[in-house]
Amino acid sequence: MGYRWWLIVLAFVVSPVLAEWSLVGEESVLAFISTKKGDVAEVHTFSKLSGNVKKSGQLVINIDLASVETQVSVRDDRMREMLFETVSFPSAKLTALLDRSVLQELKVGQSKAVNTEATLELHGQRKRITVDALVVRPSQTELVVASLKPVIVNAAEFGLTEGVEKLRAVVGLPSISLAVPVSFVLKFSR
Repeated sequence: MGYRWWLIVLAFVVSPVLAEWSLVGEESVLAFISTKKGDVAEVHTFSKLSGNVKKSGQLVINIDLASVETQVSVRDDRMREMLFETVSFPSAKLTALLDRSVLQELKVGQSKAVNTEATLELHGQRKRITVDALVVRPSQTELVVASLKPVIVNAAEFGLTEGVEKLRAVVGLPSISLAVPVSFVLKFSR
């Protein structure tokens, strides 16, 4: 009888730690910086994110590219049509495997820096990237994954050079950088 009782207690203690976490999109931020004319930088975001962290540690983030927000509606439209081509490529996807031991051992109020390889699927291309992040456990039912360093995404590696050139030409800019720093704060709950 005692042995079964311990198994039941263990199941209640371990199962919340290994439970799936769902992204809280409205409390998460994915931002990127565009640089034009050599040194004019602007911060943009995506307002529609979804995803989860599975029991295995598999992280999946889906980015609705049509939700790009630059604070200029004409620029938003141009980015959707000319750069991201959202009719053909409506979303981007990031996948990574978080170390299960980090998720299991992280106690409320603790944080841990992690370095992981991720896969970014964008504009019909799939590339490996390295992500330095901080995993934080603010409460028993919340998990936050935030970038420690920006991830530099090279637009050329994702077939976006032509779209960048179209944007540059339509507004008569001398240049738009193909190197794009991306940062994030992703909140998950269960």
